[in-house]
Amino acid sequence: MLEHVTVLKEEAVEQLNIKPDGIYVDMTLGGGGHSSLILSKLTTGHLYSFDQDDYAIGRAREVLDKVGKNYTIVKSNFKFIKSELLKLGVEHIDGVLYDLGVSSFQFDDASRGFSYRLDAPLDMRMNQDQELSAKTIVNEYPVSKLIEIFYKYGEEKFSKPIALKIEKARSIKPIETTFELVDIIKSALPAKVLRQKGHPAKQVFQALRVAVNDELQVFEYSLNDALSMLNKGGRAVVITFQSLEDKIAKHIFKEISTLDIPAGLPMATSNMKAPFTLITRQAMLPSDEEIERNNRSHSAKMRVVEKN
Repeated sequence: MLEHVTVLKEEAVEQLNIKPDGIYVDMTLGGGGHSSLILSKLTTGHLYSFDQDDYAIGRAREVLDKVGKNYTIVKSNFKFIKSELLKLGVEHIDGVLYDLGVSSFQFDDASRGFSYRLDAPLDMRMNQDQELSAKTIVNEYPVSKLIEIFYKYGEEKFSKPIALKIEKARSIKPIETTFELVDIIKSALPAKVLRQKGHPAKQVFQALRVAVNDELQVFEYSLNDALSMLNKGGRAVVITFQSLEDKIAKHIFKEISTLDIPAGLPMATSNMKAPFTLITRQAMLPSDEEIERNNRSHSAKMRVVEKN
């Protein structure tokens, strides 16, 4: 049975500064690790947890039912936090948590096509009801678009030669599986790169996953909406696993926690405050012990803001 190990579980929930009667949102239910800990701290409060994956929802429900009943699972992309919560009569919340790592349920299930270490049909859809998949992108997108995706979302230095190799391979036959794509990527890279530490396909696979699920745009849109729903004293906690996501969170948090007053404006500022306060000046990182227990946590960064 697939297992999901929650990253920064206690630290993230502690930073939410939970009130027992508060309203909290876990934007990334996954295995229910964060949600179950949040739920355990609520009495008359309520938890809303978002996920698109039927398998994850089923597994998480088993976990949450053992903790409490005052929760609601919302099967939806977290892009729709505001509209989905409004349907449920919720206009304001006391805390929101994002854990942007790929769920182990998805990554370790070969059939989902997320992993470069497991042979499977190319897929990478978090929501299996959507049409766009990694197979579509790899086989149908023009070379120029592939180069853009690999460079922009994967920060892949060899985006062009990889895209050209893909174009040549798919002109012979469609690229169907993860291992076929891995072999093509390897064939495009210099020997010195192949000898380096780390899997040579990691960045391209990351880029494809981000593109398939529109992850960066969805996260930015969702985070702004979530922040607009926070009550005074409410907190937003964001855990990222790659630099592009962290840059979005860092930029938004800096912007909303900075008081922007035009130079020379004659007004008293001593009592003025920015809309939010940064709780974490620097990103919080997993402990050495956590990284040793769960290597996937090594790239995690956590940032926190509080509504003034």
